[in-house]
Amino acid sequence: MGRLGRAAGRLIALAAVAALAACATPAERFERRASTLGFTSILLHGDGFDHRSYAAQADAAGNTLHVYIEHDGTPWASVDGVAADPTPRTPYALELMAKDSGPRLLLGRPCYFQAQTKPPCSPLAWTHRRYSPEVVASMVAALRRYLSVHPYRQVVLVGYSGGGTLAWLMAARMPETVGLVTIAANLDIDDWAHHHGYSPLAGSLNPAAAPPLSPAIAERHYVGGRDAKVPPSIVRAFARRHPRASVIEIAEFDHTCCWLERWPLP
Repeated sequence: MGRLGRAAGRLIALAAVAALAACATPAERFERRASTLGFTSILLHGDGFDHRSYAAQADAAGNTLHVYIEHDGTPWASVDGVAADPTPRTPYALELMAKDSGPRLLLGRPCYFQAQTKPPCSPLAWTHRRYSPEVVASMVAALRRYLSVHPYRQVVLVGYSGGGTLAWLMAARMPETVGLVTIAANLDIDDWAHHHGYSPLAGSLNPAAAPPLSPAIAERHYVGGRDAKVPPSIVRAFARRHPRASVIEIAEFDHTCCWLERWPLP
């Protein structure tokens, strides 16, 4: 085969790889990225839901486990249509976890990172009821199952965007929580929905309307000054009802820039 033939062969091979990647589902692409980063895929059973999760340094020494929670991903395929797979196309929390160290777990949300056809998965679990009591209860149960095998005494919850909202709701139900960190989180979901003209998330819990967390939990909420998806006003509306929460605004950041470049933040 001549040089032109070999070059043509390489182009065909690259095209085939690109075609396979394009055919992969969001869940499959997420799994590949997690594997590339060296994380171990595990399935945790929660309260009614299964949770595809990813662990790093699970047997490392230490009493504290950092638990990351991914953003809402793609709940809607369009204005009128529900997405078949809500798995994030860009895994921000996964990438943040890769820049951390020590024992870590990306705790999967119900029906994310896996097939969505098995009950009780339904579009409500990743649309209107994405922060519902049943979703929060199942995530807490899944994390407790992990802790029963890996006996960490303390947990730090870290959530990006909507994952931060879930992290707050979980912290209220987990006495093991010593720290809570949210990044660009819509912590007042009513104010957030009203700001964007969205339908209210009927059936979801709103951290802004809940009692404050225990004073024993160190609570930090980061927000970007240029964030149009979760403007600082949303987080500050939450903080007015939760005066012990520390809100840290970084003027030059938006919803995606530049959390990865600066992580972990102090």
